[in-house]
Amino acid sequence: MNLAQTLIEAPVLFETREGVDGKRIGIATLNAPRTLNGLSLEMTRLLDAQLIAWADDATVACVVLRGAGEKAFCAGGDLHSLYRSMLDYRASGSDDITTNSYAVAFFEEEYRLDHRIHTYPKPLLCWGHGIVMGGGIGLMSGASHRVVTERSKLAMPEITIGLFPDVGGSWLLARVPHGAGLFLALTGAPLNAGDAMRAGLADVCIESSKADAVLDALGTQRWTGEAAADRAALTALLNGMAMKPPAGPLQAHAEAIEQWVKAGSLEQVVATIAAAQSDDDPWLQTAQAALAAGAPGSARLSWELQHRAADLTLAETFRLECIAALHVAAHGDFAEGIRALLIDKDRTPHWNPTTLAQADARWADTFFVSPWPDGVHPLADLS
Repeated sequence: MNLAQTLIEAPVLFETREGVDGKRIGIATLNAPRTLNGLSLEMTRLLDAQLIAWADDATVACVVLRGAGEKAFCAGGDLHSLYRSMLDYRASGSDDITTNSYAVAFFEEEYRLDHRIHTYPKPLLCWGHGIVMGGGIGLMSGASHRVVTERSKLAMPEITIGLFPDVGGSWLLARVPHGAGLFLALTGAPLNAGDAMRAGLADVCIESSKADAVLDALGTQRWTGEAAADRAALTALLNGMAMKPPAGPLQAHAEAIEQWVKAGSLEQVVATIAAAQSDDDPWLQTAQAALAAGAPGSARLSWELQHRAADLTLAETFRLECIAALHVAAHGDFAEGIRALLIDKDRTPHWNPTTLAQADARWADTFFVSPWPDGVHPLADLS
């Protein structure tokens, strides 16, 4: 295999483009278009190492994160590898959730990368074109400049696979205006560019045809090396190329959603959403169907995590989500959800618990018991 083939098949492609005054633009491209740039552990490690290197390189003024192909920035995580690790763990008979070393590494390193993006010392532009779901939201949400296009579709549909909106999603969705984040977690409802901006998950919309023009403009921008000034300059540059996206269904239903999520208990909220009039409204019908077919345990964990994350820092949320994710991988519905969707593809998951009444608050509490001694956590250093 020659060097060109090796580069083409690399899971993440890195390049720098020359700017002015000796400055450069770092460009990272998720390079797995056949899987919609699903984030693997290898991709996480490569990207994290390069972001560290670029942060320490004074000549790199700005970083761009994008996905290969026209369909997706990143449609989520590498579920097949996680599924195999969960089967192996369960076959081992262990009751120590940290013995699934792959899952521990996957969640710890993914969350660490997401946190690094949230706290990155230089302007970081995420080009969120096409599908942005799950792990893709984790990568995009912390960027200083989150760009969507007319073809962007954002969602956190973890309820359909027995997980919960992780990658900091508990913290992010708890802060969506008017309580709509709970609705998004319970239904996995997709957002277009306008709704993503309204929900606080994106900053600016630019036509997808201008992708190359954006990169060219970054190369001619005069960067100061001072983070605040350079972020402001990037904001002005992007605003000068922006378009106003149309409002989406989340905004159309904003008042109703705010009332639905105030219905009381989780059981009451779910019942209220299910009973909402949805004739001639495909978006709401699909949301109701996803909620009805989703894992009751995921609904409960999403509810608990958003309530807990409301009073937590982002770093604390990552630590809590890491604990819950390992429990879900060990004895929750995550493996069953992946089996039904991606392995057997029968789309008939057998959830356990089968009802919200069974997935009560006491049941959920077991997913927040740390497997590590007091003061010890693989993400303890995040702040």
